[in-house]
Amino acid sequence: MEPPLPRQGDRWRDHQQVINGICWVKRMGSPWAHMPARYGPGSIAHDRFRRSSPDSAWARLKAAVVALAEADGEVVWYAQADSTIVRAHQYAAGRKGAQRG
Repeated sequence: MEPPLPRQGDRWRDHQQVINGICWVKRMGSPWAHMPARYGPGSIAHDRFRRSSPDSAWARLKAAVVALAEADGEVVWYAQADSTIVRAHQYAAGRKGAQRG
């Protein structure tokens, strides 16, 4: 009788759950460790994202989704840049020894 083969790992986590987690991280700009628990561990999502990135799978997916949305007229490409600068006096920063009053 042959010995059983070593276990190769657990079952894969649900693909939809992991994809939603990856999309959440990319949309929010959040670190993988801060991904909500409902999407599973951030390490799993990061690992799958990293493994699928070299073949540009995510770039192709994004291009396809944008093309579909544009075809349906659901995307409006307006952009606005705000270059407002507010300068404060050096005393406003609480510099040590600053005069108050």
